[in-house]
Amino acid sequence: MAELFPGFRRERVRANGIEVNAVVGPRVEGPALLLLHGYPQTLAIWHKVAPQLAKRFNVVATDLRGYGDSGKPAAGARHEEYSKREMARDQVEAMRALGHSSFFLCGHDRGARVSHRLCVDHPGAVLRVALLDIAPTLAMYEQTTEAFARAYWHWFFLILPAPVPETMIGADPKFLLRKKMGAGLAGMKPFAPEAWAEYERCYTPEAIHATCEDYRAAAGIDLEHDRADREAGRKVQAPLLALWGEHGIIGRCFDPLAEWKRVARDVRGHSLPSGHYIAEEVPHLLVPELEGFFLGGKA
Repeated sequence: MAELFPGFRRERVRANGIEVNAVVGPRVEGPALLLLHGYPQTLAIWHKVAPQLAKRFNVVATDLRGYGDSGKPAAGARHEEYSKREMARDQVEAMRALGHSSFFLCGHDRGARVSHRLCVDHPGAVLRVALLDIAPTLAMYEQTTEAFARAYWHWFFLILPAPVPETMIGADPKFLLRKKMGAGLAGMKPFAPEAWAEYERCYTPEAIHATCEDYRAAAGIDLEHDRADREAGRKVQAPLLALWGEHGIIGRCFDPLAEWKRVARDVRGHSLPSGHYIAEEVPHLLVPELEGFFLGGKA
């Protein structure tokens, strides 16, 4: 991991009853920035952008609950332990333990869903939030089409009752990783060998089960929380930047800006010339987008 994040230190932080694995950049005169990864990856996704961002921000990148080297608690029948509410609480408490009561936030994929919930449940903690290549979970489930279901087949596979997907993935985890992550227009080119080695190392039987629990929660208790927000009129208060890959699925199947404007008060955004893995495909474009947005400009 050290070669991926030169100058960063590794931390294991106790938060919300679990250990949260993190890499923390060198201290600079600037605000804190938390980076949250997606499925089926780890904090290694940020290795191309974190060193650049660390010149202007106090960067923290963590492994989500159930992923990488973070804790993987057992889940109950309703999968509450992997709700985005609990996963968001992990991150707020971890940042407080590291000395940051408020921070900028950037999430990709599952990390962006955790970021959405974090903004709603802990509005005082988030200064600004950038969400990469997602539309809101509730919108995506309520507007599922054949095209979306074919492209995001894993959403419907991973929520099958245990141990069905766990057993099938466990037969050849490296095959699943390669087929899932290499399916985009760029294929395997975006993934540095050192980062890919981390993805393979961390895709253990425990992580496979925990990440299935993440998706099961998203198809159940997370939708309950999202519907309760909609009924109560609770929205993201922080300024929100939505970025998505023009060669990906989100912009093809949804109207990302319109959907985020339904659940957030201050939204802007656009596509980037990439597929799903923005931080690894176009890091040279993502860094200035984040710097401009977080430091007060209109991205």
